[in-house]
Amino acid sequence: MTAWLVTGAGGMLGQDLLAVLKDTPAAVTALTRADLDITDPAAVRAAVTGHDVVVNAAAWTDVDGAESAEDAATAVNGTGVGHLADACADAGARLLHVSTDYVFPGDGTSPYPEDAPTAPVNAYGRSKLVGERAVTTLLPDDGYVVRTAWLYGAGGRNFVSTMLRLAAERDTVAVVNDQRGQPTWSRALAKQLVALGSAALAGTAAAGVYHGTAAGETTWYGLAREAFALRGLDPDRVRPTTSAAFVRPAPRPAYSVLGHDRWAAAGLAPLPDWRESLAAFLRH
Repeated sequence: MTAWLVTGAGGMLGQDLLAVLKDTPAAVTALTRADLDITDPAAVRAAVTGHDVVVNAAAWTDVDGAESAEDAATAVNGTGVGHLADACADAGARLLHVSTDYVFPGDGTSPYPEDAPTAPVNAYGRSKLVGERAVTTLLPDDGYVVRTAWLYGAGGRNFVSTMLRLAAERDTVAVVNDQRGQPTWSRALAKQLVALGSAALAGTAAAGVYHGTAAGETTWYGLAREAFALRGLDPDRVRPTTSAAFVRPAPRPAYSVLGHDRWAAAGLAPLPDWRESLAAFLRH
């Protein structure tokens, strides 16, 4: 029986990873942020020992907060990931690390391939890029970076749930229509990560970077309209606006659409279309 370790197990993705792994024969260790501080190298080394696969869902996720606390964000998203990679190298474990579309500049017009040049536009993206580089450098044969984006799910605060809450409170909702991306259900991503980890153990998935986002693309405005429609609400209650109307401390990439070519080489299908997953999430 293989032994899996999930860090950040209390978060939205972490909870879905545990739910998916429950249906596999794996022995699973679940560590929340309170259980394991990944910035503590000794604690990380002790936690990783004895595991075959480590899925890192622990992260600093406060994008705006990272602008004024980049060192703290990098300690978790960069240095801490390096501790995990170092420990996995010593333990002979595969590491699946969840990263972000924010490592790209967001000025593209076609999906970013896995090997596209990185150029983050904010502190959060820079902190996550440090983590990516630690994985690929320290674990060239056993490190897997899975970039995701626009994540939503049942286990935490997210855009979809916020929109549906606002639908019950307001007649109309203004949503930005000038950022394009791929809304991704955390449960679908969790299934993909478990499939990748199994393929890694079987030797059928090469190490490196993969893109774990839903197929297709839309804007935040388009996502809100689809969520309204699927709930039987009038989508015209969602009104388009621009990013300039919602100034945030951290700049957001205007274009965050990722390509999915590497999954085929691993014998795995990419994630389904974002509309399909959104409907499944709302049913779920």
